[in-house]
Amino acid sequence: MNEKFSHLLIDLSNHDKYYLNEERGNMLIQFRFSNFRSFREDSILDFSATKITEHATNVFTAGRDKILPAAVVFGANASGKSNVLASFRFMASYVIQSFGYGAYNKEKENNFIKPGYAPFRFNRDSMNEDSVFEVYFIASNGTRERIYNYGFAINQDRITEEWLNIKSKSSKEYKRVFYRSRNELDLSGLNNRSSRENIKAAIEDETLIVSLGAKLRIAELKTVRDWFLNIEFADFGNPLENIRISSALPSGFSDDRKIQQMVLDYLSAFDKSIIGFEIEKSRNNGNCDNDEVSIRTVHSMDDGTTASIPFSDESAGTIKMFSLFSAFHNVIENGNVLVVDELNSRLHPLLVRNFLLSFLNPEINRKHAQIIFTTHDTWMLRNDLLRRDEIWFTEKNDKGESILYSLADFTDETGTKIRKDENYEKNYLLGKYGAIPALNAFSIQKEEYEE
Repeated sequence: MNEKFSHLLIDLSNHDKYYLNEERGNMLIQFRFSNFRSFREDSILDFSATKITEHATNVFTAGRDKILPAAVVFGANASGKSNVLASFRFMASYVIQSFGYGAYNKEKENNFIKPGYAPFRFNRDSMNEDSVFEVYFIASNGTRERIYNYGFAINQDRITEEWLNIKSKSSKEYKRVFYRSRNELDLSGLNNRSSRENIKAAIEDETLIVSLGAKLRIAELKTVRDWFLNIEFADFGNPLENIRISSALPSGFSDDRKIQQMVLDYLSAFDKSIIGFEIEKSRNNGNCDNDEVSIRTVHSMDDGTTASIPFSDESAGTIKMFSLFSAFHNVIENGNVLVVDELNSRLHPLLVRNFLLSFLNPEINRKHAQIIFTTHDTWMLRNDLLRRDEIWFTEKNDKGESILYSLADFTDETGTKIRKDENYEKNYLLGKYGAIPALNAFSIQKEEYEE
């Protein structure tokens, strides 16, 4: 770690109320998907550590598995970077929300439109083929941590397949909990007979068993649903979501001074000029449950006095980091997964570096939280920061299909793998690893368009 900037690391673990113990969190091992947006074929984002030797402290051990804390996705514009994150988000949202889907929600002509569903569009066959989503993850059900394999296949009309398998971290074999297809419904792994009967009675074509089972309070199924529910997503490439995220306050911020102090400590990791907050609440139409909150940041003056300005007048980077606090705090405190599209936007490279180091530093990341994010910042392609298996690329082929691959798996034209002592950034910009834009000179001179 660069000692010059080590003071910038964001460490919330010193607050007694939020002390982070040594328990492991809810780690993602692998995510697989196909036929979604620009990805037609099977694609895998893998957090399993490969047998490479660099940055051994970047590896968590859980039973037989060695898991990584970070996956950083690079690639040209329109290469599919954001679609990797969007596919994961679609899976999570469908697990969480599909309990409310069913025949009564279908639109005209019996056509059910799933929110966010988008199969690969540049092939006529793929529009009618299944999209598949599958995860392997570690989660705690009561006092035991186990490995879950969950997935489903879906098309324009219905769920065509769904499965859940579980094993202990030390076991080699998975035990089936349930399996579902068009012609089969096997719930034999659910021990409670009434649970099995309730699912059979209530399941619909568009509803996932996991989603329904969580509402029915079936423990194993609720564990899966809750794992997805605890994933934090932030898409700073979406203007509407950017506004929503930036205007949201951390839970308890307006009333709890400890929360305010935690936010202050978090912001002071990169901006020490902010020394406090002034918070004013006003009743909205007399409704105390719907107060409007006005925030001003307090700054120190050179004469020893203080002055406050509206928080909205702070820099775009400060506002963005403020908006990331809740998600960052949640995943670091509980060991969950943070997924951010365009993390680097409006943030200084050193701030992004140290935000990432908060996940790579085992003294701060005691619950083994993980981060997935997209970026164009090539300075992060450094062998003193990330392992090769934490660096991912997206590239489009001549059929318009996106391809996802890691630097650890990449081989050059001679079949040779990338060495750990290479200059990743230089070689990437030279096109050695692919995933860069094909550039042509362009002009918008008026005379070129005149006949």
